[in-house]
Amino acid sequence: MIKIAPSILSADFARLGAEVDSVRAGGADWLHFDVMDGIFVPNISVGVPVLKSLRKYTDMFLDVHLMIDRPGRYVSAFSEAGADLICIHLEADTEESIHAALREIRRLGRKAGLALKPATPWDAALPYLEEADMILVMTVEPGFGGQKFMADILPKLGRLRDCAEGLGISCLLEVDGGVNPMTAALAAAAGAEVLVAGSDVFGAPDRAARIRELRGDRT
Repeated sequence: MIKIAPSILSADFARLGAEVDSVRAGGADWLHFDVMDGIFVPNISVGVPVLKSLRKYTDMFLDVHLMIDRPGRYVSAFSEAGADLICIHLEADTEESIHAALREIRRLGRKAGLALKPATPWDAALPYLEEADMILVMTVEPGFGGQKFMADILPKLGRLRDCAEGLGISCLLEVDGGVNPMTAALAAAAGAEVLVAGSDVFGAPDRAARIRELRGDRT
């Protein structure tokens, strides 16, 4: 079944606990936690203290997306704060350092994710497949919510899936950026198993109904 991961980047931070409760009650599977440093991407969001508070509040699966420079420096801190999965960007450091960070995430007992910007070719992920529990394919430029979905990125998903299966590697495929009921169907058909949606969920008058739509349940 498709997993839906609402991004708290689009939540009302003045009432974050209630926002989390609303999407959990609405059937969300994960919470997506976007971390931006103003260096790797041109925006700054939240960090370890907010994640630590959120972990105390909920037992939902916390999918932490580090859009930060040299992420290996911080994987231990985000692990200690309660991340269930820590996803780092392939483009954020050297190949050697990305390998080391993925291995460290797993050593800490967390799931390891590898994210690709839209312009990064799918085969750039190949050296890391055996160390990644999930590949995140960005369908917008990372850094800001509310951007338009880039449908031309979707072939990456099929190629990654075919390659992983051919190598006997099991990893989830996640899509983040511009997800709404129409683009969610496109992403799922291309092989996505986890869909990140921010403004489309938190901006919906009926969040439970929107989560069902994103999952493909029209009942």
